[in-house]
Formats: sequence, C-alpha cells, structure tokens
Amino acid sequence: MLGKDDDGRRFLTGTFDEVNSAAPHPHPVPSFHSTREHRRFTEFAATVRTHRYIGLCWGPPGIGKTLSARHYAGVDAWEQWQSVVADTVGPVPPRVLEARTAFYTPTVAATVKQIDQGLPRACQAISYAIDYAELGLVDPYLYDASRSSGRTELLIIDEADRLKSTGLEQVRDYYDRHHMGVILIGMPGIEKRLARYPQLYSRIGFAHEYRPLGADELTAVLTARLPPQHHTDHDPIAHATALATIARITAGNFRLLDRLTTQIERIQTINDLHTLTPELVDAAREALLIGH
Repeated sequence: MLGKDDDGRRFLTGTFDEVNSAAPHPHPVPSFHSTREHRRFTEFAATVRTHRYIGLCWGPPGIGKTLSARHYAGVDAWEQWQSVVADTVGPVPPRVLEARTAFYTPTVAATVKQIDQGLPRACQAISYAIDYAELGLVDPYLYDASRSSGRTELLIIDEADRLKSTGLEQVRDYYDRHHMGVILIGMPGIEKRLARYPQLYSRIGFAHEYRPLGADELTAVLTARLPPQHHTDHDPIAHATALATIARITAGNFRLLDRLTTQIERIQTINDLHTLTPELVDAAREALLIGH
C-alpha cells in the first residue's frame, strides 16, 4: 500500500479510521460448556434453519445467548480462518460448513445503508466459502448456486435491540428476498416491541426464551472451572460451601460466573493459594460491581 520511499509516517500524526472491521482475539478462546440451554438453542436454530422462518430469541444479559449463537455458527473458527486467508487459504472450518450460518451484529448507530450492505456481505461470504470448500474455487458466474447468498441457510442477528424501525423493515425486506431462516437475538421485551410491526411479526414462526443456568449445570460448570485441588490444606466442606456461595451470587448468570471465577483465580495466584474457601469467594466478590 505504501509507495517507494514512503515510510507511512503520516499514520502517526494524521486522523484515520481503523483498518480492520473486527479486532483480532487478544487471547485464546476459552473452552465452551454445552449446557441444557445451549442444546435448546441449537434445536431452536436448527428448526428455524430447516423451515426458513424468522425466529426470535430473548433473555437477560450475560446468560449465554451470544455464546450459544457464535458456537452454533462457528464464528470463532470463521474469524480466525478469515484473518489468515490473505496469506494462505486453509480448509474452511468444518463447523462453518455444517452450520451454513452467517452471524451479524449491527453497530449502535447502524444506518439503513450499513444494514443494507452488512447483511448480504455476511451471508455472501459464507456462501462463497462453501463453494470454495466443495469446488476448490469461487466463481459465481460459473456456479450460480452461491449467488444472492443462496448457499447460506441461516442468518443470526445479535443485539437486535439496536435496530430501529427502519432497520427492522430492512431485515424483513432482506428475508423476503432470500430463501433462508433469520434469528433475532435481543433483551427481554423485544418480543413485545416487535408486536408493533405486524408485517415482521407475522413472519416470526418460532420463539425461544433463553434462561439462566440451572443449579445442577451451574455446579458442573463450577467444578470444571474450579476443580478441587489435592493439597494438604484442602477442606472438602469449605470447597463445597464456596461453590454454593458462588452459585448464590451469580444466580446462573454465565457472564457473572466467568468474571467471579477469574477474580478468584487471580487472588489465588497472587497469594499462592491452592484451596477454595468462602472467604476467598467473598474477597473476589468485593472486587466486582454486581448489579441486583
């Protein structure tokens, strides 16, 4: 991009936008826990994809809606694959080929033009990737099945609460002109808001309320994240009490659970602790801002 004898110093003093549309992951993606709610979401997404309806998913913040959607669509593997495709084109991630699902998140101030461009770009990229994986090349003029995002079977729109009335109308128009399912993910109350738009609301064929983790699954996730240490100071009663305290504090909120366990691990590392106690959980709790 730079010409001869150009060292690019203008980038140091000028005003420029970000070059990349998405920032790279700063650290490895943590392991994913397949919970009952995720399996319910998977069944819901598969049904919307099969019947090509509009599906609506809602739930409180931090309970795992976005994580489930990204895992279903294989977004992490897709973004990692796209980040290196300019240097070398490796195999398309298997999960992307299996799901055939595009994932789109509108910006807070997304305009109709941005949505009009963003939806087909996200879907067409998946369609072309499927062509490349199966045919070894991308040529929509020779292989017309991928035209108009034809090989993409599902579009997931996260943060759908950001869409204004014109944005929702744009989604409906895109859905009408393509043969794919669409899932809108938002906060509680979005189902009532969409009822004010009868043309869109009449196309919603499936609804799914995403719930917090149950007590048994919360215990399983905690045990995997904070396993008991076989140490001379280990107290099984204190460990069990600490897990119960974490369950009470987080109330099944996956994001809060992750934040709290991260603080616990940090305190353990700083103080060279090898056990989990209620006092340690309280110390980690005081380092967080937890709404009620």
